[in-house]
Amino acid sequence: MLRGMATVSFYADDLEAAKSWYTEVLGFAPYYAVPGGYYEFRIGDYQHELGIINRKFAPAAAQNQPGGAILHWHVDDLQQSFNRLLALGAKEYSPITPHGDGTFITASVIDPFGNVLGIMQNPHYLDILTKTHPA
Repeated sequence: MLRGMATVSFYADDLEAAKSWYTEVLGFAPYYAVPGGYYEFRIGDYQHELGIINRKFAPAAAQNQPGGAILHWHVDDLQQSFNRLLALGAKEYSPITPHGDGTFITASVIDPFGNVLGIMQNPHYLDILTKTHPA
């Protein structure tokens, strides 16, 4: 039934500030824009979508505080990525945490707009990447 992540949507009261912040975090500008409403970035090896949406378009039941599911993005250097997010103004949501035998490591932050952004070192991600994108 589920075939892969299509889009993750984050909401922001200050859409332009969110666009600028994520442009700084990612190192590139969004590829698609609806001024005043939406910005979309394509991220990573599989070009997954990160959409930043003006909070006025959030569903009525959406909460304005962090919580719920956390989508973890694979990173090559978790400590460096975590430190950079904090330096750019994010707040720690969950600390760097090894899981199982320590090969899976996660952390998450709250971006300056109230969204939870998860990061992870995951050997399974790298295995799949090698199989789907051989060198």
